[in-house]
Amino acid sequence: MIDIGANLTAPAFDADRAEVIARARDAGVHGIVVTGTDLASATAAADLASAQEGMWSTAGVHPHDAKSAPGGWLMTVEALAARDAVVAVGETGLDFHRNYSPPDVQRAVFAAQIQLAHRLDMPLFVHDRDSGGETARLLAAHDIVPERVVIHCFTGSRADLDVWLDAGYYIGITGWICDERRGGELQELAPLIPDERLLIETDAPYLLPRTMPRRVPGAPKHGRRNEPAFLPWVAREVARCRNTTPEEIGVLTARNARRLFRLPCKPDSETAPERSPAVE
Repeated sequence: MIDIGANLTAPAFDADRAEVIARARDAGVHGIVVTGTDLASATAAADLASAQEGMWSTAGVHPHDAKSAPGGWLMTVEALAARDAVVAVGETGLDFHRNYSPPDVQRAVFAAQIQLAHRLDMPLFVHDRDSGGETARLLAAHDIVPERVVIHCFTGSRADLDVWLDAGYYIGITGWICDERRGGELQELAPLIPDERLLIETDAPYLLPRTMPRRVPGAPKHGRRNEPAFLPWVAREVARCRNTTPEEIGVLTARNARRLFRLPCKPDSETAPERSPAVE
C-alpha cells in the first residue's frame, strides 16, 4: 500500500517519528508521500523523504497558509520541486469553509501553483472544501493535464465527484469513509470511482479511522492521533463499500499512486490478486 498524504512533519510526530515510519512498514504501507503545506513544512517533508527509502513529498502552500506566503514563495516551491524526493506541487487549492486566508489571496496562490505544476509537468495535490465549484473552474481555466491532478481527501457530493471524474482527476479517500457520523455519503460514492482513479491516504495525524478499536494489537495507545500504519483500516472500508478485498484495494491504489507520481517500478508485492468478493 501507498499512503499518498501524511503530514509526518507535524509536531504530533516529533517524539516518535522514526517509530511511526517503522510501524507503517510493518503494517504493509511500503510507500508514503509526506505532505508539505507551507514553505517550512514542505522543506522538512523533502528532507525527511530524502533520508528514507520508499518516501516522497509534496511542496506547496495550503489555502489556509496562503495569506502568510512570503515574498518569493513561488521560487522556493519551485526550488523544492526540483529535488528528487518531491513528486507533486501542493497541498494547494481553495477552502472557503474556514477562510483562514482571504478568498482572493487563496485564488491567486492556487492559480500560481497550477501554472507552476503545468510548467514543471508535475502532479497537483489539491485541497477543495466549500469552494462552490471555484476549485474546478480554476483548474479548468489552465492547461493542466487532467491525469496529473489528485483531489486529496475527497468528502464532497455526487455532483462534486461527477465533476472531478469527468475532468479525469484522481480521487483520494481518507478515514472520513470510516466515520459513521458523516461518512455515509462517501461510502455510497466510493463504488462509483473507477479503479484507475482511486487512491487512499491517511492525512495523518488527522482523520483517525473510527472503525478502529481503541487499542490496536502491537501498537502503542493511539489516542486520537492517526498515522500511516492505520491505512489498512481505510483500505478495509473502501473494500467493503466496493465489494472487493482490502488486498485488491491496496494493489490497485498503489499502482495508481506510482503512475500519478511517477514513482519507481512496483515491487512484487503489488502484483494484482484475482478479483474476489469482500470478506464478510
